[in-house]
Amino acid sequence: MAKFLWQVSYTTQGAQGLQKDGGSARRAAVQRLVEQAGGKLESFYFALGEADVYVIADLPDAKTATAVSLAVNAAGAARLRTVLLVTPEEMDAAARQTLDYRAPGTASK
Repeated sequence: MAKFLWQVSYTTQGAQGLQKDGGSARRAAVQRLVEQAGGKLESFYFALGEADVYVIADLPDAKTATAVSLAVNAAGAARLRTVLLVTPEEMDAAARQTLDYRAPGTASK
């Protein structure tokens, strides 16, 4: 499973729905969505600042995360930004991988 961070900003419609139904109901709805997608909700927090909600969830793959993003954004009550999270061990493995790359404007080897 891959781990994703969602940064959620409510539209006016979404904020009105949150006022009506409350925070616990919104968390339950997100948990149902994640589980329906074959994943697991790790954390759900409301926030003050740039985003209204931060969610961390495990999902099977990027295709599933994209499907969730499309469903939420198409509904119109929130804008969802999806970030793939990388574990320290995954970063270790990536750092050990050797790739041949030439930056623009540099001479070839």
